[in-house]
Amino acid sequence: MSFLEVTKFLLDGFWISLLIFAVTLLCGAPLGLPIAFCSMSRFKAVKAISKVVVWIVRGVPLMLQIFIIYYVPGLLFGNQIFGKLDRFMYLEYGIRDAGRVTAVLIAFTLNYACYFSEIYRGGIESISRGQYEAGYVLGLTKSQIFRRIVLKQVIQRIVPPMSNEIITLIKDTALANCIIVSEIIKQAKELAATKAMVWPLFYTGVFYLIFVGILTILLGRLEKKLSYFRS
Repeated sequence: MSFLEVTKFLLDGFWISLLIFAVTLLCGAPLGLPIAFCSMSRFKAVKAISKVVVWIVRGVPLMLQIFIIYYVPGLLFGNQIFGKLDRFMYLEYGIRDAGRVTAVLIAFTLNYACYFSEIYRGGIESISRGQYEAGYVLGLTKSQIFRRIVLKQVIQRIVPPMSNEIITLIKDTALANCIIVSEIIKQAKELAATKAMVWPLFYTGVFYLIFVGILTILLGRLEKKLSYFRS
């Protein structure tokens, strides 16, 4: 295979990596906010359950979580739902790995939602009580204080740790190959097995470096723009 053919073959896998990245970010980031509110809830039961869930998800390796999501339904209920989805989507629409990708997306979304929730919680709790009290003096409601005063400062404070998690996310997409999802690392391993070509495995690093570089520039500009809200 020529260099261009290898590049195209790896790009086919990198689109899957980007899909996992995008869906996890779009679903996990919003989901983290209600989890954060539950972790700060005045109701002890809600707070305790939320903290235990976050502790388990953050404590168990993401690869193991992917295995649990994909295999446990079949082991417990005798119904390998993701395997059936794989076969259905391939036979009906010619789409490969639909069930496996779905399992990966669920695992990634839940995992990163819990990580994001801790970042949100830390950002919200970092705002001093004096700012809330000043809002009450001005006659603002609690929701107005949060939207107009607190939220902007929280966003500015969580951008650096969120940036780190987002960059980690694109690299973590490589874990999808543990259940044979055809992301870029899986594609490179396939070339090594079938064509005895090892160098494409190292070449995949270029794809990650370029994408991480773009993310670093965009997130750096966002952080600089939000520096206006620095207190």
